[in-house]
Amino acid sequence: MSSSPVAAFAPLRHSAFRALWIANLASNTGLWIQNTGAGWMMTSLAPSPVMVSLVQAAAMLPVFLFALPGGALADVLDRRATLIAAQVWIAAAGLLLAVLAALGLLGAWGLLVLTFAIGMGTAVIFPASAAATPELVLHDDLVQAVALNGVGFNLARALGPALGGFVMAAAGLTAAFALNAVGFLALLWALITWRRPAQRRSHLPPARLPSAVRAGLRFAIAVPAMRAAILRACAFFFFASAVWALMPLVIREGLGLDPAAFGLMLGVAGFGAVAAGTVLPMIRDRLSQGRLVFFAALLAYAAMALLGLSRHWAPAAVAVLIFGAAWLAAGSALGAAAQMTAPAWVRARALGVYHLAFFGALAVGSLLWGWVGTKMGVPTALALCAGSGAVAAVAVRPWRLVNFAQDMAQRVKARWDRAAATMPTPEAPASALKELLHNNSGRV
Repeated sequence: MSSSPVAAFAPLRHSAFRALWIANLASNTGLWIQNTGAGWMMTSLAPSPVMVSLVQAAAMLPVFLFALPGGALADVLDRRATLIAAQVWIAAAGLLLAVLAALGLLGAWGLLVLTFAIGMGTAVIFPASAAATPELVLHDDLVQAVALNGVGFNLARALGPALGGFVMAAAGLTAAFALNAVGFLALLWALITWRRPAQRRSHLPPARLPSAVRAGLRFAIAVPAMRAAILRACAFFFFASAVWALMPLVIREGLGLDPAAFGLMLGVAGFGAVAAGTVLPMIRDRLSQGRLVFFAALLAYAAMALLGLSRHWAPAAVAVLIFGAAWLAAGSALGAAAQMTAPAWVRARALGVYHLAFFGALAVGSLLWGWVGTKMGVPTALALCAGSGAVAAVAVRPWRLVNFAQDMAQRVKARWDRAAATMPTPEAPASALKELLHNNSGRV
């Protein structure tokens, strides 16, 4: 596959991947509409930095708590059925959120509880969906399929907040929450119509959930490449969470803008991520996964510092554009490293551990930087986070991101080459067999 912008979209030639990718785009667009509405609504219900940052924490904390059990369920049970059940739960919580908002019964803590409930569903969706990706594309397309999933998520981030801001301005928060529920129903229909390839039946007894969870933890701890991906994900997302947690206050109080501008600003971040996704194949030809994550992290922290210093929408837009591109580059490289390290039998559980660390870092980081913003001010919090994040990026750089599957393939090839070099040269065949034993007959 050539490394060009066109190659970035090569996985879409697989019909099953394409259908679910489009449905995920609709669902994630609705999710970002809901996140935009929830974040903005909290600035009216309880406008302190801590309460506003709790909106993101409520969305991310369930993944920290339930990603590993959810991944174990996706390995033990049928992944398609697990995804459908989780999507039904999310759609029901989204409909309840819209109904309560329409009746005027939604307070600050009710908003957080329902956001948490939606996050419980995503805790199962993320590892199960990631583990199903290798079933949808060829192995050669897997790395870019992971990146393309990130592009779709960030394209939704570009469309959802902008659409959510305009919907809130035109029709109110209830309409924004209702659109979120419709997006979840679109993905539910795509999952119902997906015909998963028949899986080979195992003769082993069915695994129990506690033992399956323990096996996933043991794998994540034992494999160096997985440990490195988890550690570096924690180091990046813990500090990067400050931008998403504090951006509503940056837009409303620092820049004095309205909900539509908030949605557009998040859309700019999503556009930066989409642009980065199209050039990632060319970047990967020049940088290893570890170097890509390192430089993307430094770029993200520089953009964070610029956002904290901005007092006009123009430099702030440049900052979020750069941050969105760096977020996608680092996140897709880390996700691909984790996904390609895990074999099929434990993939959902291993990715559950990865998502546990990923979203746990986001949730804890959101709370911490929201508290720092309350004590020291939002600009100071962003500047402090950018500086400490750069130090952390340097500190974790020695933990190398290695593609375990490729590493094993290289070891096997090296062993075969050594064995082939020591093979004895066969004697010349008897004259009566020369017609049968020739150069095209191969070795025995």
